[in-house]
Amino acid sequence: MKQNTIRLTTAQAIIRHLASQFIEIDGEEMRVFGGGFGIFGHGNVTCLGEALYAAREQLPLYRGQNEQGMGFAAAGYAKQWLRQRFMFCTASAGPGTANMLTSAALAHANRLPVLLLCGDTYVTRLPDPVLQQMENFGDPTFGLNDAFKPVVRYWDRITHPAQILQSLPNAVATMLDPADCGPAFIGLPQDVQGWVYDYPSVWFEKKIHRIRRQNPDVAEIADAVALLKTAARPMIIAGGGVQYSRAVAELTAFAETHRIPVVETIAGRANMTATNSLNIGPIGVTGSNSANAIAAEADVILAVGTRLQDFTTGSWTAFSREARFISVNAARHDAAKHLSLPVVGDAKLSLVALSDGLGDYAAPGEWVGTAQRHRAIWDTYVAKNVASGNRPNSYAMAIGVVNELCDARDRVVAAAGGLPAELTANWRTLETGTVDIEFGFSCMGYEISGAWGARIAQAERDADHDTIVFVGDGSFMLMNSDIYSSVLSQKKLIILVLDNGGFAVINKLQNNTGNQSFNNLLSDCPTIPEPFTVDFEAHARAQGAIAETAANASELAAAFKRAKAATKTTVICMKVDPFDGWTTEGHTWWECGTPHVSEDPKVTAAHQDWEASRHLQRKGV
Repeated sequence: MKQNTIRLTTAQAIIRHLASQFIEIDGEEMRVFGGGFGIFGHGNVTCLGEALYAAREQLPLYRGQNEQGMGFAAAGYAKQWLRQRFMFCTASAGPGTANMLTSAALAHANRLPVLLLCGDTYVTRLPDPVLQQMENFGDPTFGLNDAFKPVVRYWDRITHPAQILQSLPNAVATMLDPADCGPAFIGLPQDVQGWVYDYPSVWFEKKIHRIRRQNPDVAEIADAVALLKTAARPMIIAGGGVQYSRAVAELTAFAETHRIPVVETIAGRANMTATNSLNIGPIGVTGSNSANAIAAEADVILAVGTRLQDFTTGSWTAFSREARFISVNAARHDAAKHLSLPVVGDAKLSLVALSDGLGDYAAPGEWVGTAQRHRAIWDTYVAKNVASGNRPNSYAMAIGVVNELCDARDRVVAAAGGLPAELTANWRTLETGTVDIEFGFSCMGYEISGAWGARIAQAERDADHDTIVFVGDGSFMLMNSDIYSSVLSQKKLIILVLDNGGFAVINKLQNNTGNQSFNNLLSDCPTIPEPFTVDFEAHARAQGAIAETAANASELAAAFKRAKAATKTTVICMKVDPFDGWTTEGHTWWECGTPHVSEDPKVTAAHQDWEASRHLQRKGV
């Protein structure tokens, strides 16, 4: 029997296939792709642009201002949807595509699904060398788009229209796989985009996806249960994978049933509310004294949905050398780290299986009491740290003002710089799943763009609550054009620009390692004869946002209330002190390369002091 076919260009077939992909979420069917972000150029406007225009109702295309920002926005969207839905990004051949390398790396580090549909040079090579082509003299098949191979989970270059029949479903499957989840890259040569092929009609029929839940191995569960039952001082490290598995309720039930203290990673912030008596706080370099204190004493550590990054482990100094790890993770690569006893499987299913196996086991009451006393002391410190008073403005103070006035379901977004540490340590979670601190790739510039993507997703299900951005002046100057995007698309953000006069947190690291302040604060740059401050309020107004400047905590509180009442993006600017007001407690050791010799005795002394804690480091076990 003859197969029904439809003649389409490669680009038309790609977009039609993407529009036919659906996912079931809480009994509701919706498109896997919420749409896309796009900046057109000659590498994607004529063919892919034509196809996207025809599908503009099914797959809305958001016009970005910068390709890197588009990738960040797609990552923020995927986080908000807990990797159940995601976006594609399209950029022109050459520099437009190259701009997305950093955002691809961010998505890869954070295990986030983003589909990159990128222009490429001509397969025929007849017009070579073409505009924006990077020539490789020894290998003409090797081009700019090959640079994405280390930072994506799936990569392909389409050289014939039929190839997408296999490539596109594989890309979608990768992005929906809990173990392999990450960005997928499809290179689209400009000529191939417009070539036609008779595609099977069935390929465009509606397909409903469901994210796989992998049952853990029975033997691995048994081994983990046996080890947990020996624990006198057990502890749970809850990572971002808990939320992606939609296992927040199971985590809480497991901890409460077996009376095991829980600490959170940066990605796992908001797995538990601040008021839960078993939430002992954030762990690691940017953590809390409470979490780090019990980590140093714990004998069995159950790590759930975390890749155990160095900021979580204090470069592996946060734990006793005798401590044993059990790692629950959908990804085998993450489950087996540092000689962990692996439980490869879905977090929700694994926690239930572990709980059933543990029966009536509960951690000793004395251990739980010790952990809770540590948390109470930490809470007292945080309360003082975020309080306003007769002291300079600080990140912590601004965090305290917003935390007090925001709604429980408002989403908080921050990224690299000083704010991830300050938010991780000082933010009190009001509702689960409401914190996005981008520290997986430690990528400055994510804040506003990622929040724009998150707000697009939030508006699809939870439009009554706000997305709140904390950003320093350094990150703001790096990437702020999606203020304009948020205004144009009517996706309201509340953005707090906290100006400390440069890259103050790196200046702090510079000083802490004995170095002189140099090239971080504007005042310490020899090539800047006359430093001056950007008028961030005027800058935001120029992009169409409401904007105002606050001088102190009370003015910040009043401005934030006005921002909550506003209907469009509002930017609140405030100066903070670059030296005073940092959170000084809660830090573990962190491996940082310091000069072994120096003519400056302060640098030498700092190196010796830093190295004095290295003996605590676990050597790969």
